[in-house]
Amino acid sequence: MRVTGFETMLMKWTPLAFALLLACSVTRAQPLPAEPGPPATRAYVLSPCDVVLVKVYQEDDLETKMRIGKDGTSSFPLIGVVVLGGKTVEEAAATIRDALAKDFLVNPQVSVAVIDYAKRRFTVLGQVQKPGTYEIPNEESVSLLQAVAMAGGYTRLASKSNVSVSRIVAGQRTSFNLDGNSNAKGGRPFEILPDDTITIGERIF
Repeated sequence: MRVTGFETMLMKWTPLAFALLLACSVTRAQPLPAEPGPPATRAYVLSPCDVVLVKVYQEDDLETKMRIGKDGTSSFPLIGVVVLGGKTVEEAAATIRDALAKDFLVNPQVSVAVIDYAKRRFTVLGQVQKPGTYEIPNEESVSLLQAVAMAGGYTRLASKSNVSVSRIVAGQRTSFNLDGNSNAKGGRPFEILPDDTITIGERIF
């Protein structure tokens, strides 16, 4: 049987084409790498005057909107007074879930969402460009250096090593003496809390 030029070329390229097709099939069969998820956000800590919405799965009568009191407590149906202030949203949900599971429901599924954030303010005084009161952004934290930056930064007369932060701890006014230079060089930042008062001292020449 006579073999034509076209048939010779087809016989020559068919194995190569089949190999390429097989390689492509194997490539498509491999799973795509998973896309990285969004960066983890800092867990928000509930504060007095925050308003939260609490839902219990398949228990519509228990859906409750409540404001956290100045003492960190709120009142929830069935369980009464519950401490939510100072807890993360996840911890608050677990607290309510455990209280319901103890005496009232079997394996309750509880969710807590903040629907209105309290104003979280701090004050900066002394040797900064714009002394005054500033707000901590919702669901964020503010370090000492960030607080000073929000107040326009240090003046030329500022003593960066003479910084004090006044806050209420366990019902008592407490003062922390800090070195702004050390904070600027790294290490663990000093976190500013609501109602803190920061005072930047003046250099002594």
